[in-house]
Amino acid sequence: MRTIQLILKRIIDIFISLIGLMVISPIFLLIYIMIYFKLGSPVFFIQKRPGKNEKIFKMIKFRTMLDVKDENGKLLPDKKRLTSFGKFLRSSSLDELPELINVLKGEMSLVGPRPLLVEYLPRYNEHQARRHEMRPGITGLAQVNGRNTISWEDKFDYDVKYIDNFSLLLDLKIIIKTFFKVFKREDINNQDHATMSKFKGDQE
Repeated sequence: MRTIQLILKRIIDIFISLIGLMVISPIFLLIYIMIYFKLGSPVFFIQKRPGKNEKIFKMIKFRTMLDVKDENGKLLPDKKRLTSFGKFLRSSSLDELPELINVLKGEMSLVGPRPLLVEYLPRYNEHQARRHEMRPGITGLAQVNGRNTISWEDKFDYDVKYIDNFSLLLDLKIIIKTFFKVFKREDINNQDHATMSKFKGDQE
């Protein structure tokens, strides 16, 4: 039964991402132009992330921050590089739209554990590493239960819980909850950072 649902999940991913990219293409183009004039080039933020079975892929997002550096050539903290326009893209989750390309390519799914940084891979314990047993998602169980406002431990627990309890019905519930979260613009940032603080491993 699980195997059949995983096959159907992939079919649904292809169908929705393909239709979605066609439907939102005017919005996609508008955002592209606005980012180009407000934040400059490149418009896309492309970064290597680990996917299913820790296979590395290039995740695509819209750029939300300026490339402002200090006198030593080091990038300034996220808070100083994140503009009001960038904050809007994040709070509305519009910066995530290009990830539909990753979904169409089979590197991501609509629902699953969020793909994190490659540098985190050696920091996971056995339980946390299980998050790579399925394709990473644009949204997931952790995202509708606190997103950036919960601890790393809780986030990983939600990821593994999703994998253990996966079903198409659960995916549907997560997608519906995601729409409500996006509409209310909840849980975008934690109280101390413009983005989630880095995961340092079990020493945290």
